Amino acid sequence: MSIDIFGFRALWSPYFFLVIVLITIAYFLLIGPIRKRYQLGEKATAKQISFFSSAMLLVYVCKGSPVDLLGHLMFSAHMTQMAVLYLVVPPLLILGMPAWMLRAVVNNRYIKPVFKFLTLPLFALIAFNGVFSFYHIPLIFDVVKTSMLLHSLTTTILFIASIMMWWPLINPLPEWQTLNGLKRVGYIFADGILLTPACALIIFANTPLYATYTDPTAWATALELCVPPAMLATIDLTGPQMFNSLPLVEDQQLGGVIMKIIQEIVYGTILGVIFFQWVRKEREQEQIDADLINPNPIK
Repeated sequence: MSIDIFGFRALWSPYFFLVIVLITIAYFLLIGPIRKRYQLGEKATAKQISFFSSAMLLVYVCKGSPVDLLGHLMFSAHMTQMAVLYLVVPPLLILGMPAWMLRAVVNNRYIKPVFKFLTLPLFALIAFNGVFSFYHIPLIFDVVKTSMLLHSLTTTILFIASIMMWWPLINPLPEWQTLNGLKRVGYIFADGILLTPACALIIFANTPLYATYTDPTAWATALELCVPPAMLATIDLTGPQMFNSLPLVEDQQLGGVIMKIIQEIVYGTILGVIFFQWVRKEREQEQIDADLINPNPIK
């Protein structure tokens, strides 16, 4: 059966789209006329603009497009959402903001002490991976997925935790650097290891774990998070198998595999960038040392 039966509002979330558009407009106003008028800092680069725009697009795709509805129908779509929203979007947002804009936020006297604690590398690692793992414990997951308040709160906490997790690794502010080249490599490996148990639980389970993807009643309740109840009342729903051709266990296992694959791609990319940056800095330092030992003669 086609998901078109749920209607335009459930498929495309026009109000959420409006919010994303307003945030994007605010960003361009800040880096454009407002920056010029108040001489706030350097001009945003084309790369920063593309990073921020990509982040906004991906946020809408994950939470406002039909992908969000599919995330309530198929566990594999849900895990794809999670991977993109928490592993891809945060670094794009951080890298998409000019230094002066980041400093305006993180150096605020009320925000700075809290932000400094939350972005301590060890705390940030444990916080994000801990919240993510606990969220996917079946009992907790099913309760959260059937409550609008708990779902919104958990999604917000996870997103903030993901920002905190990514910050020590990729933030561009020299005064906020807490990890050198080798420590960054270790940080990435530790992050991958900490996320593995939750993925393994999902991948190697032989039975469906989540009632919101197996039990018709719990599934219908979970759908109310993205489909207006009045619309649901007009549809004869029998269960998630109406929209998913995969067996429930295979869909569940596919979700865990997708999460792990996206994680490996993202972390591998960041690891490669960090490694080459580290090598380049080492070579530059070696050249500086060599010039000090054997200075070129003055002509």
